[in-house]
Amino acid sequence: MTVVLPLPRAAEPLERVATPRRYLMCAPQHFEVSYAINPWMDVTRGADRDLALRQWETLRRTYLDLGHQVELIEPVPGLPDMVFAANGGLVIEGHALGARFTHAERRAEGPAYLRRLGSLDLKTVSEPVHVNEGEGDFLVVGELVLAGTGFRTDPGAHTEVQELFGIPVVSLQLVDPRFYHLDTALAVLDDRNVAYYPDAFSPGSRAVLQRLFPDAVLASEADATVLGLNAVSDGRHVVLPSAAAGLAAQLRERGYEPVGVDLGELLKAGGSVKCCTLEVRA
Repeated sequence: MTVVLPLPRAAEPLERVATPRRYLMCAPQHFEVSYAINPWMDVTRGADRDLALRQWETLRRTYLDLGHQVELIEPVPGLPDMVFAANGGLVIEGHALGARFTHAERRAEGPAYLRRLGSLDLKTVSEPVHVNEGEGDFLVVGELVLAGTGFRTDPGAHTEVQELFGIPVVSLQLVDPRFYHLDTALAVLDDRNVAYYPDAFSPGSRAVLQRLFPDAVLASEADATVLGLNAVSDGRHVVLPSAAAGLAAQLRERGYEPVGVDLGELLKAGGSVKCCTLEVRA
């Protein structure tokens, strides 16, 4: 007798669960492209501040509509990149480490963010010893911190974070100047998985990512170069640049709900969704 086996069913997407988050953001009140400290910046192109404000406000409203809390920091005149709040520090379990910026043009942002973190209901706020650019190069994945280096954050800051927070830190080497911060090349999707662009990393760092996240979403160069990986996830909704259509489709196949926003004006300074968003983990 011939036994006919049923065709295998496609795996059902996991039921993703959104967790309410608390974010710190800064309006691009003084945004402009008046200097060039990364490959995205071209002072000859200029920037439309009013458009940047409207796009940023759409992002803020998106977070609120998704049920998240948004705190604000007062923009400081003369600091056009202060809109990129992710670079202002790292907050884990109510403890905060401030930022110390690589380039002189941004160094005054460090004390401004440190003061604002000190005004929040946090357990401790520490001034950094080593150069670090906050969540630009430190991304929390469950019980790990992924730490980027190569262009901005000093490797010594990786040890500083591990000693301060008591959480394992995994160092990753960035090799493509277009992806000068870790958050331009890798997005945290939930406590167990990430999406990333492999060619942004050294061979050894790619091997580490493959070992840690064998089921990671691998982004194409086309999606990476619109900063599609500069995304923010609450475990279910992934807010990302609307231009990253291919990445959005991949996320949808995995059971996430992509939420596209247009931050094209801020992209002129090399930033997008995640760059504008510092998570305050109480």
